[in-house]
Amino acid sequence: MNDRSTGAWHTSSHSGARGDCVEVSEGGVTGIRDTRHRDHGHLEVGAFEWTALLETLAPRR
Repeated sequence: MNDRSTGAWHTSSHSGARGDCVEVSEGGVTGIRDTRHRDHGHLEVGAFEWTALLETLAPRR
């Protein structure tokens, strides 16, 4: 799969010590992949969609 994301891959800030987490590469296109199965590829979403997802999941204050 061609990786069009522009940033470095990093793990979620909510990851546990066991490594059960996702990694993201943020930029104009955001890549999302499973840390344990990096070789299985990744999903790509646009910056607008990524921001909308994060805003939807963010706790309300």
